[in-house]
Amino acid sequence: IRGLRSISDFEYEFQMALMNRSLAPEISTIFMMPDEKFMHLNSTVVKDVSKNGGDVSEFVPSCVKEALFAKYSN
Repeated sequence: IRGLRSISDFEYEFQMALMNRSLAPEISTIFMMPDEKFMHLNSTVVKDVSKNGGDVSEFVPSCVKEALFAKYSN
């Protein structure tokens, strides 16, 4: 399952899906579009916010928030 936020994401993920299909045709790739309010997010942005002490609770599940806090609170 792959998330697509923009056209550039699609181009990259489409190439990967075609290669994966060549290597393992029995595995399907599913593309999902995020809600508009999350289009600007990516893992790097969320990690940077968390590293700098910001609140990421509206962007990730509580288990991810807790893991990020544990990793970056030192």
